Amino acid sequence: MSLDSYFQISGRGSTIGREVRGGVVTFLTMAYIVVLNPIILLGGVDQNGDQLAGGDFAAISAATALAAGVLTILMGAVANYPLALAAGLGLNAFVTYSIASQMTWADAMGLVVIEGLIILVLVLTGFREAVFKAVPAQLKIAISVGIGLFLTIIGLVDAGFVRRTGAGPVPVVLGPEGFLEGWPVAVFCFGLLLLLALFTLKVRGAILISIVVTTVLAIIVEAVAEIGPTFTPDGVNPTGWALNVPELPSDIVGKPDFQLLGEFSLLGSWENAGIVVAALFVFTLLLADFFDTLGTMTAVGAEAGLLDEEGNPPDSRRILVVDSIAAAAGGAASVSSNTSYIESASGVADGARTGLASIVTGLLFLLTMFFSPLVNVIPSEAAVPALVLVGFLMMQQVKGIDWDDAEIGIPAFLTIVLMPFTYSISVGIGAGFIAFVLLKVVRGKAAVIHPLMWVVAALFVVYFAIEPITGWLT
Repeated sequence: MSLDSYFQISGRGSTIGREVRGGVVTFLTMAYIVVLNPIILLGGVDQNGDQLAGGDFAAISAATALAAGVLTILMGAVANYPLALAAGLGLNAFVTYSIASQMTWADAMGLVVIEGLIILVLVLTGFREAVFKAVPAQLKIAISVGIGLFLTIIGLVDAGFVRRTGAGPVPVVLGPEGFLEGWPVAVFCFGLLLLLALFTLKVRGAILISIVVTTVLAIIVEAVAEIGPTFTPDGVNPTGWALNVPELPSDIVGKPDFQLLGEFSLLGSWENAGIVVAALFVFTLLLADFFDTLGTMTAVGAEAGLLDEEGNPPDSRRILVVDSIAAAAGGAASVSSNTSYIESASGVADGARTGLASIVTGLLFLLTMFFSPLVNVIPSEAAVPALVLVGFLMMQQVKGIDWDDAEIGIPAFLTIVLMPFTYSISVGIGAGFIAFVLLKVVRGKAAVIHPLMWVVAALFVVYFAIEPITGWLT
C-alpha cells in the first residue's frame, strides 16, 4: 500500500509536501511545551514539601518530548488525523497545584492514569462518541469559533502584546502598562505582519516562512541588545523574552534523561487524600479532558474541511481512543495528562489534512529529546503569530450560527466568549450546554433535548460547583 493511499492524501486534496510542511509548522507552534511543562510541574510542592517530579528539569523535558512524540505518531498512524498531542496546559497546572499538593507526585500521576483508563472505557463503550454526536451542529460551530478566539488570546498573551494586570478592575492591558514596550513584542509584531502579508498573497508555507524568518530576526536582536528572559534570578524583566531566549546554543545535541518514566502509584492517592477527594479530582480531570478533546478535534476538523454535515470528523472513535490512551500515558510518563493540542490548527492552516502531518510532528518531538538546545532557540514571539492567524480562520465559521434564534444563539454566544475570557475550553462548552438545555426547557421544548445532553449538562453543573461540593464532603 502506498503512502498516498494509506493516508488518503490525494483524496483529501493534499500532497506529501504539504503534509510534511504542515507537520513541521504544528511542531514549531507547540514545541514550547517541552520547556513550559517542566516549569509548571516544578512550580509546586507535594504534601511532604518536596519539589514535584523529582525537581529535574531535564528529565521532565525529555519525558514530555517522548510522550508527545510517541502519542502524536500514534494519532497519525491509527486515526489518520492531523492532530498532535502533548502534556495538557491547564491540566498540568491543576495537577500540580490542586492535586499533588495533597499527596505525593507519584500518587497524583496515578490519578491521571486512572482518569485516562476511565475515558478509554467510555470511548470503547461508545459513550464518548455518542455524547459528541448528541451535540447540536450549531453548538459545534460555536465551539470551533470559541477555540479560535481562545487561540488568539493565547498568542497575544504569550507574545507579551496583551498582559495580565493581576490587580484592579481591568484583567488585561496592552503591553506591560497599557502601551507596547520592548524588542520581543516588536519581533512579534514583525512576525505577525509578515505572516498576514504572506497569507494574503497566498504564499505557500506562509506560516513556516514567518516562523523561520522571525526566529532569525529574534536571534539578531538578542545578539545586539542582550535582552534576556522575562523571569530572572534578580526579578522580573517586563520587556524580556517570554519563554525561550533566541540564542545560538554552544551544544546542539544533548542526551535525554528518562528517569521519570513509570513513576506513578495507582492507589496511593486513595490512602493519602481519601477516597472522596481522590474521586472528585478524577471527576474534574475527566470532564476537562473529555470535552477539551471534543472541542479540539471539531475545530481542527472544521479548519481542514474534514467534518461531515453533522459536524463529525472521520473515524472519530479512533481519534478518541488515541486521545484517551494519551491521558493515561502522560500519567505513566510522570508528566501529567497528555491531550490533543489546538495548535494543530496552525499546521492545518498551512496545508495539513492527514495523519502523515502528525507523524512528522511526532518524529520532530522525538528528535527534540536529542536536539533540545536547538529547539529552544525558537522564541514564542516568533511562533505565536500563527495562532492569531488561525483564530481569524476559525472565526469565519461564525456565520453558520442562526443568531436570530435565541435558543441556539445565546448558548453559542456563551460558548464563544467564555473560552477566551476564562482561558478554558471546558468552561465555554459547559456554559453553552447548560444554557442550551435551560432555554429549551423554558420554551417548553424539553422533549427535543437529546438524553445525553441532559446528562452532560448535569455533569457540568457539578463541575462548576466542584469547590463547594469538595468542601462539603470533606
